[in-house]
Amino acid sequence: MHIRRFTLAFLIVATFAAASRLTAQRTATTATAAFQIPTVNDTSLLWRITGEGIERPSYLFGTIHLIPSDDYFLEPSVVGAINDTDEVLFEIDPREMQNPAAMMGLMGKINMRGDTSLEDLLTPARYDSVSTYFAATGLPMFMLNRMKPMFLSAMVGQDMSGGGPFGGAGGNGMQSYEFELSEIAETAGRPISGLETMDFQLSLFDSIPYSVQADMLYKAVASETGDEMKTGDSDLERMVAMYKRRAVAEMSQLITDESAGYGNFEELLVVRRNEKWVPTIIDRLAATPSTYAVGAGHLGGAHGVIALLRANGYTVEPVY
Repeated sequence: MHIRRFTLAFLIVATFAAASRLTAQRTATTATAAFQIPTVNDTSLLWRITGEGIERPSYLFGTIHLIPSDDYFLEPSVVGAINDTDEVLFEIDPREMQNPAAMMGLMGKINMRGDTSLEDLLTPARYDSVSTYFAATGLPMFMLNRMKPMFLSAMVGQDMSGGGPFGGAGGNGMQSYEFELSEIAETAGRPISGLETMDFQLSLFDSIPYSVQADMLYKAVASETGDEMKTGDSDLERMVAMYKRRAVAEMSQLITDESAGYGNFEELLVVRRNEKWVPTIIDRLAATPSTYAVGAGHLGGAHGVIALLRANGYTVEPVY
C-alpha cells in the first residue's frame, strides 16, 4: 500500500512546543511501550480501555477512511461501544468535511506558496504521466498545477465521477467509516467532536518539501497506472484486505516500511500525533467515557495509541 493512502488520515505535524514537551517523555515511555505493542495475533479493530478510577470503559476503534462499498463492514460491537459511551471523537469532526463554508475557507491553503507549480517540480516525462492520469479522470492539469502535491496524492486511485474522494459516503462506490459512524452517533444522540481540526491537519502540507511531495505523487500515479507494478493486487485492494483481517500490527508496520526514504515522514504524520492524542484521551477517561475512532494505522506499533495507553498504566484489550 502506497503511503498516499494515509495522507488524509495523518496530515498533521505537532507544534514545536508540543514536540519539545513530548521529547523528554518519549525515551521512558517507549522503553515501557515496547513490551505493550499489539502482536500479529491481536486482530481486532475495537479495543476497550479501562483502568484505576475508571467506572465505565472507553473504546478505541481503528477506521479506514475510504473503502469500497462492497467491502464495507461494521460489527455490532462497534455500534454497542457508541451506545455505551457518552461522546464520539474522530481525528477531525467529519461534519467539517461536509460544511461548504468550512471547505471554502480551506481552498486558499490547497495551493503551493508563491508561483511554484507541479511542472517546476517534476521532469517533463513524469509531469506528462501525472497530467495524463488526471486528465483521464476528468481533471485537467490547468486546474491542479499549483495544488500541493500531497493533496493530489490523496486523490489518486479515487473515483472522481461521484464528486471525488471528499464527497459523502457511498456516492462514488466508496464509503467512509467516519461519515457512517457519525450518522450512528447522531442517531444515538451522542455528541461528536475531533481530536484535531481540518485546518490543523492541512498545515502539514507545508511541513514537507514540495519536491518530496511531488516525488510521492509521481510514485502514487505510477503505482496506480502500473508503470511500476505490473502484476498483483492494487494498493487499495491490499489495504482493504489487511483492514478486513483486522491486522493493526501489520498496518502499523506498513506505515513504517512505506515511510522509508521520506525522512521523518512517519514522525510527523503518525508518532507526534499519537503522542499528542494520548494525554487528551487520558484526561477524559474517568469523566467522559468516549469512543475514539481514528485511522487503524495509529493503533499498533511502539508509538501507537494502544502501546502508549498501556505504558501509562491503562488496560487496553481487544474486543472480538
